Amino acid sequence: MVLKASFQLAFLAIEIILTFYSNVLEDNLMVKFLLFVITAVLIAMGVTKLASRLLPADKDYVSPEDEQAS
Repeated sequence: MVLKASFQLAFLAIEIILTFYSNVLEDNLMVKFLLFVITAVLIAMGVTKLASRLLPADKDYVSPEDEQAS
């Protein structure tokens, strides 16, 4: 339940930020594009970090360093 609420709050915050970007920077497409890219990168980093915390580690994966050591 807490996870669902946090996803909803994050989505709402993202929507508000993107609406703010859209309203304030109507005419300058380059600035809008740069802010969109920055926002997309931050969202991707957050989703990746959240997924790595929530999902279990892959126990079948063996790194190349471990293969060479044995």
